[in-house]
This record gives sequence, C-alpha cells and structure tokens, in this order.
Amino acid sequence: MEALKFEIPAIVDIDPEALSAELAPLRAGERLALLYDRLGDRLVASTSFGIQAAVMLKLINDHAPKIPVVFIDTGFLFPETYQYAEELMSKLNIDLRVYHPQYSAARIQALWGNLWENGKDGADKYGLITKVEPMNRALRETGADVWISGLRRSQSSTRAERPFVEQQKRTIKTYPILDWADAQVDLYYHQNGLPRHPLAEKGYVTMGDWHSTRPVDETGDAEATRYGGQKYECGLHLDSGTSDFQI
Repeated sequence: MEALKFEIPAIVDIDPEALSAELAPLRAGERLALLYDRLGDRLVASTSFGIQAAVMLKLINDHAPKIPVVFIDTGFLFPETYQYAEELMSKLNIDLRVYHPQYSAARIQALWGNLWENGKDGADKYGLITKVEPMNRALRETGADVWISGLRRSQSSTRAERPFVEQQKRTIKTYPILDWADAQVDLYYHQNGLPRHPLAEKGYVTMGDWHSTRPVDETGDAEATRYGGQKYECGLHLDSGTSDFQI
C-alpha cells in the first residue's frame, strides 16, 4: 500500500476573530483589497468554475488580480465546466494555477472502481485523492497560508454560521461574499455582464463532479443535489490539516 502524505503551512500572527470583525462591515471588493494589502503573497484563492464562480473571479480580477487562483481539476468534471472555465478565463485577468490529483481519473477507476458509490468511506477516500491532496499541495507550493473561498452562508446549512475568517486546523480561510444572498449574486452577474455556467439553465444550482451532482428538479432540495443527499461538502471546506492516508 502506498501512503499519500501532505502538509500545509502553519499559520502565525493572524487573529481570525479580529480580522473577521474588521471585514464584516466592508463591501466584498473592499474585503479583498484589505486582505491583499495586509497579507499579500500569503493569499491564495480557489475556484471550481461552478454555477456562481464568476462572481469571486470577477471580484479578484477587479480588486486583487495578483492573488493566485487554484483550480482543482479532478478529471471527473462535466464537459460544460471545462468549457465554462475557458470562457471565463478569456474574459478575466486571473493568475490561474491548475492542479490535478496524483492519480488520473482512468487510474482511479482501474484500481478502485467507482469510489463514490462505495458508501461514506469510498466517498471520503475519493475526496481525499481528487480534491484535498491537490489543494493542500497547492497551498504548500504557492507558500500561501490564507485561503480565500467564495462560500456563502445561504448555500447550505453547513455554512450558515460561518464567520468571515476562521481557522481550520492549520489553515486560515476567509470568505469575502459570505453574506451575499442569491439575489445579490444574480444582480452582480447582470451588472457585470458575466456569462452563466451552461448547466445553470438545466436546473443545476451547485456544481461538482458529473457522478455526484444532480439538478435540483431531480431532488427537490438544493442541499440534496450533491452526493445523493448524503452530504453537501466535498471535504475542501471542512477542517483540513496535516494528513496521512493509505491507498
């Protein structure tokens, strides 16, 4: 058995509660500008090129374009997601860094089959291999210790109580559009002429891998559109830290 081991940088000199309180009264663009002025190359952002990804990418483009943006390409994304990524990147000035799992999609299926169909243990193993390990590698290689994400409280119950800045084990995470409602997201798309993900018009309200994401009209509940309703988070936005797992 082979062990994949990954470690992300330790964080120092940031008080998450104080920084969260400082960001709370600001506009999203002001939050990004403050973070960049304060933390500079300690920052990294992430994108999935999902249903609402264009909002954070446009904000970064306008207010802090030097922040590197990590895209985790699991190898199992919808074709439309890859097409959408190309469209957005042709319109925005973003420092995009693409990371892949250490195992290709074909190799994963050849060795372990459809892990996402093998209950919680299989889904967790799949998430570690395809998402958590590449993201932690990105943090290590960029030298960043503060991670910017486009999570919003209204997206799911698991996000409802999040502060603007939090420490997740060895990672500081911050959410510049955490308090945006769906209507504010829609208005931002309209005001900035941003293209929509091609699958949005087909009833998808969130976006992940093709095998684990369903349109809302098939589930009746936005939180049930991922992983057959068993969970909403893929693992990237749960606690992360130094990890060691056998495959």
